[in-house]
Amino acid sequence: MALARPSISRRGVLVGALAGGGLAVGYLLRPRHFPLPLEPGRDEYAFGAWIKIAADGVVSVAVPQVEMGQGVTTLLPQIVAHELGADWRQVAVEPAPVSALYANAVLAAKWAPLWMPVMPGLAEAPEGMIARRWAEDHRFNVTADGTSLAAYEGPARAAAASARALLVQAAAARWKVAPEECEVAGGLVIHGDKRLNFGPLAAEASAFSPPDPPPLRPEAPAEKPGEFLPGAPLRYPRLDLPSKVDGSWTFAGDVRLPDMLRAAIRHAPIGKAEVSGLDENAAKGLRGFVRFVRGPDWVAALAQDWWTAETALTRAAPRFRVARGGDSGEIDAALDEAMAHGVPTRIHLAGDASAIEGALPVQIRYEVAPAVHATIETASATARLENGRLELWIGTQAPEAARAAAAKALGMRAADVVLYPMPIGGSFDRRLECAHAAQVAVLAREAGRPVQFTCSRRQEHFATFPRAPAVAVMAARPDAEGRPTSWRARIAAPASAREFARRFFSGDAPFDALDAVAEAADPMALEGAIPAYAVPNIAVDHIPAAIGLPTGRMRGNAHGYTAFFTESFVDELAHEAGREPLSFRMAMLGHDPRLAECLQRAASLAQWGGGGDNSGQGIACHVIGEGRIALVASARRDENGVRVDKLSAVADIGRIVNFDVARQQIEGGLVFGLGLALGCSPNYAGGRPDGERLSDLALPTLADCPEIEVDFIESAADPADPGELGTAVVAPAVANALYSATGLRFRRLPLFAEDM
Repeated sequence: MALARPSISRRGVLVGALAGGGLAVGYLLRPRHFPLPLEPGRDEYAFGAWIKIAADGVVSVAVPQVEMGQGVTTLLPQIVAHELGADWRQVAVEPAPVSALYANAVLAAKWAPLWMPVMPGLAEAPEGMIARRWAEDHRFNVTADGTSLAAYEGPARAAAASARALLVQAAAARWKVAPEECEVAGGLVIHGDKRLNFGPLAAEASAFSPPDPPPLRPEAPAEKPGEFLPGAPLRYPRLDLPSKVDGSWTFAGDVRLPDMLRAAIRHAPIGKAEVSGLDENAAKGLRGFVRFVRGPDWVAALAQDWWTAETALTRAAPRFRVARGGDSGEIDAALDEAMAHGVPTRIHLAGDASAIEGALPVQIRYEVAPAVHATIETASATARLENGRLELWIGTQAPEAARAAAAKALGMRAADVVLYPMPIGGSFDRRLECAHAAQVAVLAREAGRPVQFTCSRRQEHFATFPRAPAVAVMAARPDAEGRPTSWRARIAAPASAREFARRFFSGDAPFDALDAVAEAADPMALEGAIPAYAVPNIAVDHIPAAIGLPTGRMRGNAHGYTAFFTESFVDELAHEAGREPLSFRMAMLGHDPRLAECLQRAASLAQWGGGGDNSGQGIACHVIGEGRIALVASARRDENGVRVDKLSAVADIGRIVNFDVARQQIEGGLVFGLGLALGCSPNYAGGRPDGERLSDLALPTLADCPEIEVDFIESAADPADPGELGTAVVAPAVANALYSATGLRFRRLPLFAEDM
């Protein structure tokens, strides 16, 4: 099923009319039934869409989100194990097939401005039912924005509670006792001295009718930070860890099919381009080479092995004719032009608008260059086309969009595409783009046999849409104590979220999407720009900038630069007023004690010395959704460049389901954010980046990684995603630390690009 176009349609108008009137209840609450997506194997029994129990007692949990390092294949099974009363040693995981039963309604509501740009607020009312209905209709189980727990904890717990009740019912019937007299723990149903494993009960339990509502346990799954001391064993070790250590974890590039060919590729520069020529005769003498395949803006080689295919392309030297392509100089000029002469759109206003207008006394400019993802695994996919059916083994964050892209490339129905979701070796939202699904589908058709396609590192860089660049002018009117009474953030940036939506939902070509939103205001491109501080008058303005280069989503998205703008500016205001940066922030956080506690705890953890001259310490904090983080960085700059010695972070992410996974996510986000602060930013010429290898991106190596301390605030609030918090807060903390160490302000990312 193709995803909906983000434009005004007859159906969209109808949905809006229904949401605004009395017909909404009947439309939205009409019962719906979907086929069960799980197919039990031999001696297995399905319990709804989430759980299978085998005769040997193994509990298999379906996970509808792709595992890309964030630990979702442990988190959701852990929730099921807690609610079911299963023994963790008998819990297994399997990727869930695409199904309406796994619709990510939480992400659909969050992305409503993208798929329902007219009156997107309707998607949240009544009670998010429109977003849920849309997500079910489009089988929207996209993995993004850290919504896995929010979207799936409830359904997974309900399924486990229902299965537990059925197992108890089966055991009670055997023992001829009341179900209320039984309990479940450690993978056993217990009544006095009687015990039964789940396995022998599964067949009988699956025949009972599930209870409505399911009897949830009183306590939701949670782990407390204080329970985990160094060296202590984990109650729920990651299920994917052993196979990732021994190399048996299977990625898309590990798939092996009979008679399979391998493919390498050459991409045109990012832009409007076409293949202008290649020397096909140059590869004829290569043993194992099969043929070349031309796409609209790419050339691939098919061979018996990947290296032969890559060698064939090198010899053939494909050439491309580029009609439009982005250049770094043009990008900077476009941002300058937008800031100087563009028309701002106010996306947020609080307080007195008249107090914000005009030339505020303090105005400081900050800049952020494009940044690329630098994923560990390059794009890879395997396809087989037989008897009118395409099978696709692919790592993607958006399986239904990938199916639609492959089907469109072959002119077939999406219903005739079978997608096997594979884990991803790091994505950072890079795998929301589905071009490789279309490419491998075409290659399988042209080859007439299975094909495995793998990008080289160089080609992965060439095909990547970078995170949007931005320029901000931050302005404030301080009071007598230096605290801002008026705050204005004016940010020039492309409408990156709307541009992504045109590609993702409408299937627009990159430059068609770019042109369609060139002058559009985009609130999602400025997420995180509203400061967390209590400032009486606040305005945030977006100035659309037509930079001539397509952009995409990345871990942290707009928070990755809006946090840099806000926290660098706050630090400058503090120093201008002669105030200590921590106490300056604390004085403006009386309304947010959770963020204030994060700051205090981070300062204590890092032995904060006040951020004075030559201390090399910098502090920053940020809020994403209901998650909060504070960070103290210790940094210096010497003849070898920037050196970050220590990062001390404290986060409040509400109830923590798995402490070890949460800590890994914060630590990983901090290292990823450090890469964005110090590198990850190629220069572009004609749509082609100058970096060809990971070593060209100035990424932090293991030797460069600082000492990292992470602590959490114990909280009973709903879980918040930890994955992007660390990414956003690193750059301003390091920039503030460098000011403390050197007296120089770094106002451009990446920081090493600053003129000294």
